[in-house]
This record gives sequence, C-alpha cells and structure tokens, in this order.
Amino acid sequence: MYVGDILRNSPLLVTIGSNETVSIAANLMYASNVGAVVVRNVSRSKDAAVIGMFSERDVVAVIAEHGTGGLAMKVAQFISRPLVSCNSQDTLADAEHLMGCHGIRHVPVIDNGRLVGVVSMRDITTAYDEATCAVQAA
Repeated sequence: MYVGDILRNSPLLVTIGSNETVSIAANLMYASNVGAVVVRNVSRSKDAAVIGMFSERDVVAVIAEHGTGGLAMKVAQFISRPLVSCNSQDTLADAEHLMGCHGIRHVPVIDNGRLVGVVSMRDITTAYDEATCAVQAA
C-alpha cells in the first residue's frame, strides 16, 4: 500500500505561514480538527515553499517552556529543520519508518515540489486495520 492510496481518504490540508503565531496555529488545528499544520515560508499561499510541520505536541512544548506568553511567538521559531517529507509513491512502511526515525507523527507529502497532502501515523494505522479487516472478511 502506498501513501497516495490513503491521501484520497484525508483531503483536508491545513497550512499556516511561518510568521503566524502559535495561538493562530492552535486555533486553526482546533477549528479544522487536525493534529498538525503544514508551515509554509511566510504566507499560507499555495505557492509558498513548505518549510516544516507544527503539531499539537509543539503547542504543548511552547506553553511548557514559555508559559502562555509563548502563544504570541512565531511558529517559525519552533519547527524542526531540515524538513522531513515523503511522496505519494512511498510505501506506508517507508512513511512509518521515516516517522519513527525522526520521532514525529505527521509528514507532509510532496510530489515534484508540490504539497499534495499530509500523512499521519493514525492514517497509516487506520489503513493497515482496514486492510486486515478486508482480508479477514474475504
């Protein structure tokens, strides 16, 4: 099974500009019911380069380290570099391994320099579970 196979099931793609605040990112994740947002260089424009991911775990870390004042800080200060990404032709096992090696749970999917989605550890687990159920039902 490939990353592209499960992207069709999760069309929501939420981005934020690197100059936006942690508070905006947290509110955007909450309103969109996602665990992470893709961070683009400066703006949310689809033409802006993808430079990282910002997750719920990052929000917690910012508040733990900086208190509620951290909510006014820029997202760019907290993304890890270099960007860890995969493409839609990678296997789910490859994406899962990538996340495990880097200690992350969300990875942007980039094909030919274009952001096409985000895959999460939960997406992969769900895909494996559904495939197992389908085999057992057959």
